[in-house]
Formats: sequence, C-alpha cells, structure tokens
Amino acid sequence: MHCYCDSKKEFDNCCKPYLNNMLSPSTPKQLMRSRYSAYVLGDGEYIVKTTAKEQRYEDDIDLIKEYSQSVTWLGLEVVHAKESIVEFKAYYRDTDGIKIQHEKSNFIKEDGIWFYKDGLLLNSKIERNMPCPCKSGKKYKKCCG
Repeated sequence: MHCYCDSKKEFDNCCKPYLNNMLSPSTPKQLMRSRYSAYVLGDGEYIVKTTAKEQRYEDDIDLIKEYSQSVTWLGLEVVHAKESIVEFKAYYRDTDGIKIQHEKSNFIKEDGIWFYKDGLLLNSKIERNMPCPCKSGKKYKKCCG
C-alpha cells in the first residue's frame, strides 16, 4: 500500500516506522509527512507526541482524533522544505467540499529529535484548471469544483 503522505513509497517503508515508534524522523520534512499520515489515521497520540513541549497538550488527543475522522484526507503536496521550515498543502474534503490547509510549519530539534513547533496558515484556494485533489484525473472545474 502506498503511503498516505504521497511520497510514492510503501507505507511500511515510509511513515509506518515513525508512527509505530520504531524510528524518529531525521528531517523536518519526514516529520511533517509522518504527521500528515497520523492525521489520516486519526492518531492523535502521535501528533501530540511530535509537538514541541511548550505547545503540547494531552487534551488535544481526542480533539485531533475527532477532527481527523470528520474529514476525508485526499493528499499532501510538499511545496518547499528547507532547514527547519516545511511549506505544504494538505487537501481534504468536509461537508462543505474540498479544502486546502496551506501552512508554513516551523520545526525544532530537542535532544536530537525533531518536533513541530508552530505554523503560519496561508490563504490558498484550488484553481479551476488544476488536477482535482480527489485524484480522479480530471481538472478540478470538471470534477469536484
């Protein structure tokens, strides 16, 4: 099975070792991809565990699970990754249609382990002529738009 993070790798050789605590991501990009997979799977524990200590709240686990399961995750696009910043677009469908979470995320390294620190949400929309995020192979305007 291909990984949820759209890396084109098999899940067992991509995000699964991180989600199962067998390995720690060695780059912010790997961490961001594994966190996306955790959202797809509703793994709130992983999301909280991989958040910087000053931003970490155990009460968020159930909220993350509830949110993750209230949407259908469609795919991930890494726009740019450099040093401790990763810009990405996560596509999902909710009751109002297809949406994008476009974010520039900041990561920090604590005791040799990468953690999500915070992020800046960017205003972004799905353009009519881009491929539909539902992966139908059609343009957005002819599919879900």
